Amino acid sequence: MMGVAGFAVALMVTSLIIATCADGKEFFHHREIKVQRFLKQLNKPALKSIKSEDGDIIDCVPITSQPAFDHPLLKNHTIQVKPSFIPEGEGDSTYTKKETKATQVWQKYGECPENTIPIRRTKKEDILRAKSLESFGKKNHQYIPEDTSSPNYHHEYAFMGVRNGKFYGTKASINVWKPDVATPSEFSLSQTWIVSGDGTSRNTIEAGWQVYPGMYGNNDPRLFVYWTSDGYQKTGCYNLVCGGFVQTTNQYTVGGSYVTASQYDGAQLVLNLLIWKDPKTGNWWLKINDNDVIGYWPGSLFNSLGDGAIKVEWGGEIFAPTSDRHTTTDMGSGHFAEEGIKKASYVKNIMIVDGTNALREPQGLYSYADNRNSYSVVPGNAGTSFGTHFFYGGPGQNVNCP
Repeated sequence: MMGVAGFAVALMVTSLIIATCADGKEFFHHREIKVQRFLKQLNKPALKSIKSEDGDIIDCVPITSQPAFDHPLLKNHTIQVKPSFIPEGEGDSTYTKKETKATQVWQKYGECPENTIPIRRTKKEDILRAKSLESFGKKNHQYIPEDTSSPNYHHEYAFMGVRNGKFYGTKASINVWKPDVATPSEFSLSQTWIVSGDGTSRNTIEAGWQVYPGMYGNNDPRLFVYWTSDGYQKTGCYNLVCGGFVQTTNQYTVGGSYVTASQYDGAQLVLNLLIWKDPKTGNWWLKINDNDVIGYWPGSLFNSLGDGAIKVEWGGEIFAPTSDRHTTTDMGSGHFAEEGIKKASYVKNIMIVDGTNALREPQGLYSYADNRNSYSVVPGNAGTSFGTHFFYGGPGQNVNCP
């Protein structure tokens, strides 16, 4: 028989278990409330919704109701419907016979009405994949290519860039691939960085394509934009996850997946990017595919970028948790830069926007790769239809990089 003392202990343990269960239920209840509030904040009321075969739901949201205007600095912002000018100059970014324009999957299933913008709906499972509500859609580490003297071991880069000048934009063409990503928490991307300032005063404007299953739920390559005005501390986010980037097009979705990708030794899917500062408003515009103006980063978001960028970089980046063994995540095509055309990733027809708002070929390009045994970068030969260009990428872990 159980004595009085034993009964008291049993009662105490039972009470503790009940209290623990109650606390657990309360925790999950509070988290569920927070998640639902966050979803309501992110997903604005739509006039129309489009279901896509890739699992995305695209909401057609009135252009004046988009998330950009949740930012305190944009509460009274007047939308700039179109840029005051588009830079022109040297170079040719038209598609060759072996290249196709990057189109998005959802476009096959409908279109958004005028005066609305297509926004990828954030789902509960998207948020739950993040470490926290606060970190959802944000870069949690130093996501700018570092100098060789201070490498970031959580990230690896292979890129080329230009510095020691004043730059007001860039134009380039990047082929789109579908790299294998080892785990959902890892990503692989190709982009351009427009940078000013340093440390917590660093401003960046970023755009390109990425494969990031932890954010999007699958391994499809997607168009993305990003920005920060404090070195990734508290400001900025991917796409339209927070106030900032103002979308003006009803044709494309930032965060939307592409129909296809480049094929090894076959047809190449190409994303043409043009980013430039509008001298009349100070806004930084994004145009893709030569004729599709996507929207802009308002100049009021930034401080040092108002005087122009101090460097521009183009290339690839992977992120993977630190481990004794190198990640197997691909950068670009998953093949080394040395393999060249139709096999490696490339950035071609690279231009910068100078102080006269004209497009010019950059001078004094430099290259960088953290570990050329995992991901490499090789400048292209001059005098070709690719203009100023380079190849980059690799397979990650291999016999020369265990």
